[in-house]
This record gives sequence, structure tokens and C-alpha cells, in this order.
Amino acid sequence: MAKYLVIVESPAKVKTIKKFLGKNYEVVASNGHIRDLPKSQLGIDVEHDFEPKYITIRGKGDILAMLRKEVKKADKIYLATDPDREGEAISWHLSQALKLDGKNVSRISFNEITQNAVKASLKNPREIDMDLVDAQQARRALDRMVGYRISPLLWAKVKRGLSAGRVQSVALRIVCDREEEINAFIPEEYWSLDASLSIKGEKKPVLAKLYGKKDDKIAIASSEEMDGVLAELKNKEFRVLDVKKSERTKKAPLPFTTSTLQQEASKALNFPISKTMRIAQQLYEGVDIKGQGTIGLITYLRTDSIRISDEAQEAAATFIHAAYGDNYLSGGRTRKESGVKIQDAHEAIRPSDINRTPSELKESLSRDQFRLYQLIWKRFAASQMANALYETTTVNIGAGDYRFRVSTSKVAFDGFMSVYVEADDEKEESNVLLNTIDENTQLTLNELEPKQHFTQPPSHYTEASLVKVLEELGIGRPSTYSPTITTILARRYIIKENKNLYVTEIGEVVNSIMKESFPTIVDEHFTANMESLLDGVAEGKVNWKTVIANFYPDLDAAVKAAEKELEKVTIADEVSDEICEECGRHMVIKYGPHGKFLACPGFPECRNTKPYFEKIGVACPKCGKDIVLKKTRKGRKYYGCIDNPNCDFMSWGRPVAKKCPRCGGYMVVKGNKYACADEKCGYIMDQE
Repeated sequence: MAKYLVIVESPAKVKTIKKFLGKNYEVVASNGHIRDLPKSQLGIDVEHDFEPKYITIRGKGDILAMLRKEVKKADKIYLATDPDREGEAISWHLSQALKLDGKNVSRISFNEITQNAVKASLKNPREIDMDLVDAQQARRALDRMVGYRISPLLWAKVKRGLSAGRVQSVALRIVCDREEEINAFIPEEYWSLDASLSIKGEKKPVLAKLYGKKDDKIAIASSEEMDGVLAELKNKEFRVLDVKKSERTKKAPLPFTTSTLQQEASKALNFPISKTMRIAQQLYEGVDIKGQGTIGLITYLRTDSIRISDEAQEAAATFIHAAYGDNYLSGGRTRKESGVKIQDAHEAIRPSDINRTPSELKESLSRDQFRLYQLIWKRFAASQMANALYETTTVNIGAGDYRFRVSTSKVAFDGFMSVYVEADDEKEESNVLLNTIDENTQLTLNELEPKQHFTQPPSHYTEASLVKVLEELGIGRPSTYSPTITTILARRYIIKENKNLYVTEIGEVVNSIMKESFPTIVDEHFTANMESLLDGVAEGKVNWKTVIANFYPDLDAAVKAAEKELEKVTIADEVSDEICEECGRHMVIKYGPHGKFLACPGFPECRNTKPYFEKIGVACPKCGKDIVLKKTRKGRKYYGCIDNPNCDFMSWGRPVAKKCPRCGGYMVVKGNKYACADEKCGYIMDQE
């Protein structure tokens, strides 16, 4: 009998796939890549056509030896690595390292680890797609060049252990730019006006909002303007002008891509991006289900496609018909792909079998596995269901020349919402009173409620919103979102507090160096264009070495110029006024993983260290002592009194010595302006 060898990436898949195949099949794992560029050098011969130099990854020798033994025993070899560019590259590296040229070898791939999918892939073997391999090689070479040429510069200029990256540096810049926007934001005052109205015979009042004057929408910007509106409304009769009823459709959601799964799991389950990917990997590779063995529960998790196979659509239609009825079926609605480049021929992320409902699997899954599987299952089921319908009622109310409006909506047909509601969908409350109102309804004014508001700055990025913007800008691909964010968090360029991402001091230093010396690298349009070129390589339209040959000379010139021109960020030996309590020396300012700190220069005899507080030259408005730059426990910057805890003054904005001419309070820097720290005062002046 012939003996077949199937090589997969992950050991977790071995057991699952072995179960589907007969005794003649041996299934082994490569544990990911077995070859890579060397860590000790660039590994790309820039003098000779940018040829990469691959070596066996340290620690993979035993795996390679085991694979060689199995290859010798096999009559036919199937390379069954993941169905993406990275997987294609791993298959190619395996074929090179195991010297499979001339042997009976085929590449197979499957989008889900189910018996049907695995057996179907064996019936449709193919050759390794060198266009996909070359796209991966190009990405790896570009990333290596940026990392290995720029990172040493950061070590020389700032401190060792820092790193630059083709995608991570752009992601850092995006977060830094948002932080600058927030710091420069000056709130603007605006007012709203609600009218509490009684209907004869009803106890509960109706709350109508001021919409406009005659046919125009109006904005009220100050208390003086509001006083004018209130004066005009005095003694005016409130009457119903018209009642409009309409129907609104809420479309069923698209099934998950990598990006939308990461975003929704963050919002709905509070999962960090890395956790979502780790658990999705477990669900894809296979979970031991009681009475059924190990089963792959979802399709491949790295995809930017919303395509669903015909078989999955038919299975979903059968399930929805049986569980909910025909009126809940989508009616064969087709979906247009977005204009964004779709990577490879993947499907969206969906359950491998819709009949495996979350409730049936609950006992076999961990709590987090269950929650993520349930999210994926519900989203897929909803994507194949009918739209939801709302009945909306809008009542327009007149008072003199002013127009007030009150609206309500109620679900007329829940459709897909019987299964799934997105985390940030607002709950729409139905106001039953509106159903009793018509043009003849008499209204009595109880009171007018003016409210002062201030515009809010852009919100800080979260992991989910950063992934969204990276995807919108075309930066990175499904496989890169999670490692990119994980890297800039691990380097402590950014920190996470209550889901929000904040830039650290060291992140600001690295970003300013990158913007000054490597503006192209951190330019989002350049990076997005590079992704398009890599897609061109994957499609066989662009030669991968041409991409690198066009990129490297500019990088090389920028690095050489930066080495000459950049002033070293001299932090390590800056002497402070602080005296070491233990040995009497002047302490020096050093740079650690969390930013600046004070250390005794007598190290190693004296090991005294303490926090460094940078004085900003402004007196505390509460006690008159110095205000210093401080950091939260996680590294976020703020300004506080040096006499803390005796004085509790703190400010997120940088205070200045000027007092507010209007209220006498302290002022803070807002971009190129000074603004009163008290929003209600709202005084703003130009910097002198």
C-alpha cells in the first residue's frame, strides 16, 4: 500500500486531520516556519539582486530531522500549510529544506478543518503558487530592511531595545497624531433646548427637542443666544404641525472578516486583539467535542473577504427555514465586495457547520471559546437572514417661528435581530404616546429645559478603532493587525488604559525621530501603496525584486543622512539638581523602559534610583509649589504638584503661568493657543 505524508503547520491540527484520513496517511507538523533570515545580520544581499539568505531557525533542527525521516518513508507528500501567503511560503521553504524537487509532492489547502474540506483538497492538489511565495518574501525583505537599518539608529540615538518597523512605525504615528489632535482640541460651547409637553388625559409628558426656526435648522452657541430664543418663545402656543409615519430598513450585517471580528470582539467581549486571534486559532484548528472527537469549528481566521461558499449558504438557508421560518430568510440577497483588495480566495469567518449551535457546544468549550464561537455563529446566521424593519413616527411641533421635533421607532419585524445585535447598536425606545398624537392633539407646555454642552475632542484610539483605521487606510493585512499592535504595546511606545491607547514618552521620542528622518516610512499613503504593490506581486503582475530594488536605495540614503544629521538624544548623562541621599553625588537622568528616571552615577557601588519629575517652570495654582511632569502607573503623561500627596493638583493639559483674564483660573496649552482649564469659562487666547 502506498504511504502518504501530510505536513501541516500546527501540532494542534495533526490530531484533527489524522482522524479524517485512513491508515495510509501520516500527519506531521512543521511548527510554523522552519527557515528564516538570520537574526545576526540583514540577510539580504543588496549587492547581488537582493537575494535573501535563509537559514534553519535555531531550535528547529530536530523537527527538520524528523520531517526528513518521514519524507523518506513516503510515496507521496502533501504540503498542507495555512491557506494564505505565509502558509504558501512555509510550504515552499519546506520543499527547499527537505529537498523535495523531483519527489511526488503536491500543495493542498483548505479553508476549514472538516472531513469534507480536507478530503476535497486531496482530490484537488496543485503546485506551490510562487506568486504568493514571492509576495511573502517581498514583505519579509521590506520589513527586515526597515527594521535592521533603522533600529540600530534608534539604539545609538536613544537606547538599546527600541525598534522601527514598516507597519508598526505608521501605526505609532497614527496614535501620536490623534494624541496631538486631542491635546490641541479647544471645546466649543453649544446649547440644546427641550420642551416638556403634556397631552390631555395622559400622565407621562412628551419631551420634544428644538430643531430649527421655520424651515432652517439652528445652532445655539451661547447663553445670550439661548436667552433670546427663550424670550421669543415666551407665551407661545405649542401645536402639532404634522405627524409623519414611515418605514426604515436595517440591513443584516456582513459576516466577519479578521478586522471586523477583532473590532466586535473588543466591543462586545472586551477581548484584546491578540486574545481574539489566539482563541479563533483554537476554534479553527480543532476543539475536542464530547462524543464527536476533535473538530475544527470555524473557517480560516485571517481573511478580508466577505464571500460565503454556496454550500454554506444552502446549509444556512435550511437551518434558518427550520428554526425561524421562511420570512426570516434573506431571499438570496447578493453582497457586493468592497473596493478594497481582497486577499486570496478566502471565505469570510463563519462556523464550519451552522448546525453546531453554541448551546450544543457550551459544555465542550472554555468560557472564552464559547463566547467567541457564539459571536461568530450569531453574526454568520444573521448575515444570511432577512433585514429588520422599523416603523418610525416623527411629530413636528410649532411654537411661534420655532420648530420642535420628537421621534420614535418600534420594531415591526425583527429579522436578523432575532439572532444578533451589534455591541454599539443603540437600543431604540418606543414612545407609545406618539401613536395617540395627531394634528388635533392639544399640547400644554410644562417647562423649557435649556442645557449647556461642549464639543468633545476626538476619542483616543482603542485597539479596535486602530485596526479599523489601519484597514481603511489599506495599511497591513489581516495577518498583521494583531502583531503590529502587540509590538508597539510590548515596546511601551503606547500603553493601554481602560481600552484607550496613549502614547508614552519613549513613543513620542521614537515617532519624532521617524518623522524627522524617515518621513516616507511613516507616511500612511506610501505604506498603503506598498501593500498594493505586494498584492500585485501575489497576482503575478509585479516582480518582487523590482519592488525591493526601487525601495532600498532611498532607505539607504535616508539612514546615512540620519546617522550624520540627527542630534543624539542625550539623556543618559544629563546631570540633575537632585542629590543622592545615600552617597551625596548629583544624580543623573537615565532612560528606562518606562521613560526617564534618576540614578546615582556611583553604580554599581551605589544603586540608588528614584522617579524623575521634570519641572515645567509653572507654580501650582493650589499651593504655589512647582508643577512637574508625571506619569500614571502605566505610563500616561500628566501634570501634578511636586508636593503630592499634600497637594492634589493634577491636569492632563500642560499648565502655563498666565491666569485666565475672565475667571482667574489657570490656563493650559491647546495647540498654538492658551485655553482656560475650566470649560464653562471657555476663554481662549493666542500664545505670545
